[in-house]
Amino acid sequence: MAKLFEQIDVGGLSLANRIVIAPMCQYSAEDGAMTDWHLIHLGQLALSGAAALTIEATAVSPEGRISYGDVGLYDDRTEAAMQRVIDGVRRWSDMPLIIQLAHAGRKASTAKPWHGGAQIAPTAPNGWQTVAPSALPFESHENAPIALDRAGLDDIRKAFVDAARRADRVGLDAIQIHAAHGYLLHEFLSPLSNRREDEYGGSLENRMRFPLEVFDAVRAAFSPDKAVTVRVSGTDWVEGGWTVEETAILAAELEARGCAAIHVSSGGLDPRQTIPVGPSYQVPLANKVKQAVSIPVIAVGLITDPHQAEAILQAGEADAIAIARGVLWNPHWPWHAAAALGAAVKAPPQYLRSEPRGAGRVLQEMKP
Repeated sequence: MAKLFEQIDVGGLSLANRIVIAPMCQYSAEDGAMTDWHLIHLGQLALSGAAALTIEATAVSPEGRISYGDVGLYDDRTEAAMQRVIDGVRRWSDMPLIIQLAHAGRKASTAKPWHGGAQIAPTAPNGWQTVAPSALPFESHENAPIALDRAGLDDIRKAFVDAARRADRVGLDAIQIHAAHGYLLHEFLSPLSNRREDEYGGSLENRMRFPLEVFDAVRAAFSPDKAVTVRVSGTDWVEGGWTVEETAILAAELEARGCAAIHVSSGGLDPRQTIPVGPSYQVPLANKVKQAVSIPVIAVGLITDPHQAEAILQAGEADAIAIARGVLWNPHWPWHAAAALGAAVKAPPQYLRSEPRGAGRVLQEMKP
């Protein structure tokens, strides 16, 4: 049997195969609240045959949103909107649902990507003042963030806890903490964005301190029988920045604290980054992390072909594969991967008759 379609356990969450849909921002919320777009978008992906679906970066506070169109989970209104979407998806799919909890830090207060994605000034409509470990803007011409003081750190930690409890209440199966792509927790990790002179800056131990505190707080607030995972950037791709060796150390620290899996991406912290983009370009980062931990490591990044994904797993470079834009382009990518590798996936009974003659038994009935 293809390894891509073997079962895997992630912190007590049993996944039917090793294909995970990565979080993808939709910039379609209204004042932080999910809309019908999220219902049809997530509903479509929940029928894909993947093992789990990760809800897009969900801000733990209004100021933690990347843009004014981002989803939040920080009050009763945003919780109710998410509950409605989750209930709608679960009516037709039994796919495990994971939420990525995030704070955008200095990369917050931006326009939607299709409107250019530029930072919006605090005094302009749909803009607000950003915060970060240090008062260093992402781009030199942007409005500088305010460096977080102790009270600010406490507030953000509490916001992650509150969001974790809300995620538990709406019935989500796992949490992924976003510590990648240049957002707040990654900003603490990298010496390029963290110039603090207190116990949260300087040494690697100090730069890891706040992200680890957030993990501990979320882990304590979420149901003990549900998984908490972390997404990291394996490197900044900038000289003097966060490195894969440091990522491996962080991953080991997270495992010791009860982290159920590490999802390895890269970049996003500094506009000077030079990324060698190509098929599987981030897999070596995942492989380096895998050598440091015993928990599952998930690889992502231009993994587009089923045989490519299978080869990564067979080589032991990662334990699971995440797909993102590829599943937007082809919402049934796991179906076609199963057909290519001689495996089977679950599909709704309404779709079973779509299986081509001669394809074998690729599709098995999903029972929500």
